[in-house]
Formats: sequence, structure tokens, C-alpha cells
Amino acid sequence: MEPRLNFYKAGPDAMKAMAALEQRIAACALEKPLVELVRLRASQINGCAYCVDLHAADALKAGEDPRRLATLSVWHETPFFSDRERAALAWTEAVTRVADSHVPDAVWEQVRPQFTPEETVDLTLLVATINAWNRFAIAFRKLPA
Repeated sequence: MEPRLNFYKAGPDAMKAMAALEQRIAACALEKPLVELVRLRASQINGCAYCVDLHAADALKAGEDPRRLATLSVWHETPFFSDRERAALAWTEAVTRVADSHVPDAVWEQVRPQFTPEETVDLTLLVATINAWNRFAIAFRKLPA
């Protein structure tokens, strides 16, 4: 597979807009390990090799347990994640697969007690942003280094 286009060079203003979203995410109250789990899980669902590689490496560098990363794709069946992380992962999956699930009420009921309203908005921004990055990387065939 060959890269199709360097989207950073071809669309610097679009990338500045994406960077602004990342600045908001960096400033929000969501825990950084949770942010990386969300980024990695959405990237797994979307099949984005570049982003899976990047966010797995970032999570490991930040001290994430390799066992948790290895089982993230099957988080439902493991005891390794907190209730808050499980709620975030369920939200990530539902929002990423919005066309299929329309974010069910059961997932909302799981998220609501774990996150403040502002955190829920930030979590949704995080999911939307990583999904956008996945689409850039997949569409233009950005490859892991």
C-alpha cells in the first residue's frame, strides 16, 4: 500500500482546525490514560493502522499496562477496566458506530453517572476527533513509520 497524499502539506488550514480540536482535548479534565484508550479503541474499530500504532505506542510511553492494551479490543470480557473506563469505551464504540447503533439509551445510562455533562461533551469531542483523524489517515493511506 502506498500513501496517496500528504494531507498536512495539501491542507494546512484544515490541519490547523484539527490541531485546535486537539488543543481543547489536551486542556480538558479527562484523564490522559483514558484519552489514549478511547483513541486506540476507536482506531481499532475503524481499522486505522497508523493510529492504532501511534496510540498504542503513546499509551505504553505514558505507562499503560501492556496487558490492558492487548485486551482492549475485547474489553467487555476482561476485568482490567474500571467502570468509568468501561462507560467511556462503550460510548466510544456507540459514537464511532453511530450509523449502526444511534448511541443506545443503555449506553447513555452507563455514561451519565461516570462523567459530568462537560466531561461527556469532551468525551464526545474526543471520539469525534479521533474518528476524523482515522478518516484522514485511512483515506490518504498514512502508514505507520
